[in-house]
Amino acid sequence: MTAEAAPDDPRTERADVAGAHRIVVKIGSSSLTSDSGRLDPARPAALVEVLAGLHRKGKSVVLVSSGAVAAGLAPLGLTARPTELSEQQAAASVGQGLLMGTYGSEFGRYGIQVGQVLLTAGDITRRDHYHNARRTLKKLMLLGIVPVVNENDVVATHEVRFGDNDRLAALVAELIGADLLVLLSDVEALYDGDPLAPGTGPIAEIRGPADLAGVRTGTPGRSGVGTGGMAAKVQAAMTAASAGIPVVLAAAGQAAAALAGAGTGTYFHAARQRPAEQLFWLAHATAPQGRIVLDADAVRDVREHGGPVVWSGVTAVEGQFTAGDPVDLADGAGRPVARGLARLASGDLIRLLAGFPVPQEGPAAVAYPEVVGAQDVALFAPHAYAGTGTG
Repeated sequence: MTAEAAPDDPRTERADVAGAHRIVVKIGSSSLTSDSGRLDPARPAALVEVLAGLHRKGKSVVLVSSGAVAAGLAPLGLTARPTELSEQQAAASVGQGLLMGTYGSEFGRYGIQVGQVLLTAGDITRRDHYHNARRTLKKLMLLGIVPVVNENDVVATHEVRFGDNDRLAALVAELIGADLLVLLSDVEALYDGDPLAPGTGPIAEIRGPADLAGVRTGTPGRSGVGTGGMAAKVQAAMTAASAGIPVVLAAAGQAAAALAGAGTGTYFHAARQRPAEQLFWLAHATAPQGRIVLDADAVRDVREHGGPVVWSGVTAVEGQFTAGDPVDLADGAGRPVARGLARLASGDLIRLLAGFPVPQEGPAAVAYPEVVGAQDVALFAPHAYAGTGTG
């Protein structure tokens, strides 16, 4: 399939998309609002009609929806998305209830119940919260309820947040073991350049990182209401695809066609195998609490042989962390090559490197000589994608 293929070309039909049973659909603020930036009730209604059709076919759907801040603009008398964090949180506080009310009413027309799920970055980065979120989402789906997921903007800060709901959607897709992720926005596909520039065109499919070489993805949504932008969508799509989940990036107005497996938008092929759940979580959902710098031999052993990190291969320790915290593993130039779970605290490791005797008891004694176990290392390397796909 080439970038020049027509969107309705039958060769672009995607069997795994049409046959997906557990589906995550993300829609951005720009696709839910009018030109003024306010929530347009007709737009969520149109989306719900499509998702209700899937629900009637016995499919499980999770909706990751932006729009809380946009929904709160009019009640607060604001004419544009505020830049100040406290104003954003105030708008989200008012708008989240209105947004859920809209979805509840629209899904209710089809006899479908919805459940609100607000998540923060901490709910994903903390292992116990991660599993709690998974249990809740799966129970809602088992009960025939459509979970409506959003970042909890009321308590999120600039420092600790997902940054956009595209990344959240990719993590939720892995969290529930989804068969498909569909990212809907006001842009109909990934383009090979600026969509407004002459000579550029949509890309029909992405098989792996190599297909993105030279593609510039900095174009934001047209309305200026959302926070994601195309770069965030592509990153989210690649994250989900590396977890073995096919992804379609399409315009909200083409939701029905995209979910039916038609050749609309851009299709990201799924990796042949899903990575271990813990390693995906470690690589994509955690925030490093420090950094362990390795010598060349240790880097090679981690990259090529999947070996553990032993203290003799450590050249420096940065930051403060405790046993069990996620840490970046970096080469001599400071480039992160992997993320792992530290088996001992930064202070204990520093003392070992300084030549102090190995403790005879406590966490350091148990961990010695391994700083990070082989089973707790997630490489930062492009996932090997399928040479051939199902699209």
